[in-house]
Amino acid sequence: MRASQFHLNTLKEAPADAEVVSQKLMLRAGMIRKVAAGIYDYMPLALRSIRKVEAIVRSELERAGALEISMPLVQPAELWRETGRWDKMGPEMLRLRDRHDRDFALQPTSEEVVTDIARQELKSYRQLPRNFYQIQTKFRDERRPRFGVMRGREFIMKDAYSFDRDAEAAGKSYDTMFAAYHRIFERIGLKYRAVAADTGSIGGDRSHEFQVIADTGEDALVYCPNSDYAANIELAEALPLAPTRAAASAALARIATPGRETCDEVAAFLGAPLASTVKSLVLASDGTGEAGQTAIWLLLVRGDHELNEVKASKIDGLKAGFRFATEAEIVDHFGCEPGYLGPIAPKKPVRIVADRTVAHMADFICGANTQGYHYTGANWGRDLPEPDMVADIRNVVAGDPSPDGKGLLAIDRGIEVGHVFYLGDKYSRTMNATFLDVDGKPRFFEMGCYGIGVTRILGAAIEQNNDERGIVWPAAIAPFEAVVCAVGWGKSDAVRTEATRLYEALRAAGVDAMLDDRDERPGVMFADWELIGVPHRLTVGERGLKEGIAEYQARRSGEQVKLAPSEAAGYVVARLRGHADAP
Repeated sequence: MRASQFHLNTLKEAPADAEVVSQKLMLRAGMIRKVAAGIYDYMPLALRSIRKVEAIVRSELERAGALEISMPLVQPAELWRETGRWDKMGPEMLRLRDRHDRDFALQPTSEEVVTDIARQELKSYRQLPRNFYQIQTKFRDERRPRFGVMRGREFIMKDAYSFDRDAEAAGKSYDTMFAAYHRIFERIGLKYRAVAADTGSIGGDRSHEFQVIADTGEDALVYCPNSDYAANIELAEALPLAPTRAAASAALARIATPGRETCDEVAAFLGAPLASTVKSLVLASDGTGEAGQTAIWLLLVRGDHELNEVKASKIDGLKAGFRFATEAEIVDHFGCEPGYLGPIAPKKPVRIVADRTVAHMADFICGANTQGYHYTGANWGRDLPEPDMVADIRNVVAGDPSPDGKGLLAIDRGIEVGHVFYLGDKYSRTMNATFLDVDGKPRFFEMGCYGIGVTRILGAAIEQNNDERGIVWPAAIAPFEAVVCAVGWGKSDAVRTEATRLYEALRAAGVDAMLDDRDERPGVMFADWELIGVPHRLTVGERGLKEGIAEYQARRSGEQVKLAPSEAAGYVVARLRGHADAP
């Protein structure tokens, strides 16, 4: 490809509404154009990278035995109603009606459609296992699309679905796809972690997220540097920070704390460690109390910890859903406004759930359920009954003990680019999707679901790989692997001849190369290709040719090497094939 025939449209500055590095650099490099909020044109440079991601994905999924299909973007409501997700999916699913007034959805995911395929096409255990996948446009009507391709409304996703005869076989399919995902992200060249994850709205029992490590990531990834333990913050187990509860050593005292409503303010006012305070959070679960009334819950975490709402949602009584209590409900049950709440003698009965660490605390500080007052020296069993329930309900923090006992936990930021689920019969049962097993009896399929955000990978790769000059692509998904910059193309026959020879030699060796034959100043050429992030650059100029050299520069390291022109193409090929410039 020659630059004079290609569409290059770089910008010195990103638009003012660009928020994160990847969005700014993709807009500046001319890779994407905003059409509407969360909806972009993918220009030639971006599409080249997208196709390279897709090629890696296809290669590894076919190696894993998956079969590519294409399911419709517009899906009938009837299938979604079979699983109940037509109503449960919420406003993220864009609904529309055709000219016959029939309901349809713009595909956010395809569990229902693929299960319909299975129940019609897969009749016998002899046809199993089977894994269907597609690389298809999806649409999710995000309330606040942001961060460019990182959280758009329209995006390209690979989704795969496995069908097995029993749970054991489904586990093997899951493991096969789990291994394929590792190979995919290793081939792409990203630093990533596979972490245990919550199954979310899709449902299921076993789940892992594949997270690209980046300081700008939205997700917190918890891992143990000394072991294989890894989980996202929603799922990471928080052990009690004291093995047992110490004996009470202080008397209960009611202390005036005027205007001090937060644990930080109370601790500072009393000159006490923040870790000696207990934070009170009041939840309400409608329809779960006596006679179907609203039940009020008091969840307790240590003052320096945060409630994990995903963990809270797994508590019996809160699984059906909860909300934070209104101020009127709080005053009705505790006798005071928020800021001074605590577990000692609430005005009305509430269900008290203590985090594991709080359950082992002694002589702690908590609200006195009276405006302007807190208790010090509070102790379980002596000053208040034991909690109704003890559960892991907090986020872990760096330095917590690892659940596997092999060290202390660390936390990185990550960007989710892949997710694998074991679904079981969640969808096959609701859609009556069965096959005849070896005994001639019908059985529900055991299913798995496996997604990769193809366009999100571009944003994640850039968030992980950039510098002050622009993008630093991993070679495997760069729009071009190498560029030959011809300085003085329009003025020198020697430059044109040697630059063309180098370009053709690279192409003949299988390198995806670009020949920059524009009559631009060297600084403009170099700035463009550094912004775009091409991993390897060869420069040919008249002065260098007179000295018998071509100049090589590696985008990632900035390393510069002077080479004989006859050796330059082979040098680039060796660098690429040896992964010398890999991340």
